[in-house]
This record gives sequence, C-alpha cells and structure tokens, in this order.
Amino acid sequence: MSGDFAGDLFLTLATEGRLVLDPVNADEVIAGLERTLAMIRARLRVIRIWQQLPVQQLDALPPELRQDVVDAVFVDQLAPGRLESAVAELPKYIEALRRARGLLPPVD
Repeated sequence: MSGDFAGDLFLTLATEGRLVLDPVNADEVIAGLERTLAMIRARLRVIRIWQQLPVQQLDALPPELRQDVVDAVFVDQLAPGRLESAVAELPKYIEALRRARGLLPPVD
C-alpha cells in the first residue's frame, strides 16, 4: 500500500465479493476517478516537459501553458511523489469498483 492509498485493499475486498456497489453509483465514481487519473497524468507530462527544457523560464512559454506549469510544479513541490503514487494506485481503485459493480468476474 502506498501511504494513504488503499488500492490493494479495495481490490482484495472486491475480489472476495465483500465490496459490492450499486452499478449507477459505481459508474459515477469510476468516471470521476478516470477523469482524476487523466488530469494527474497530464500534470506529470507537464512536469516532465518542464524539467527537460534547457532553460526553465515561464516567460518563454505560451501564456496558455504558464498556469498549467505553475499548477503542476506547485502540487509536486507540496507533495513530492504523490502524483506518481496516485497514477499507480487509482487504476486499482477503478478495477476494484468495476469488480464491485459486476463488470469483472470475481477472481478465485
């Protein structure tokens, strides 16, 4: 388990049939987690691109990208490594919720 994340626990509970959700509610949560995962992956891409620039100057970026860089770098500075942890853990939550709503069969 990664810090505050419990992806493995949710997968275990869903696999054992002890996590069961209403399909409509599960679908809403899954959609939200998928949006969150996409946003986190986008922030990580921004950080990687920023780190690979020979000269890291906000003024050299197009105005529409500046705030994305500031947001991504700021989040990473506040909680180093948490974006990477979330990218590893959120897919586990998504899979667990799919199992819990009956989209995937339980594993014996």
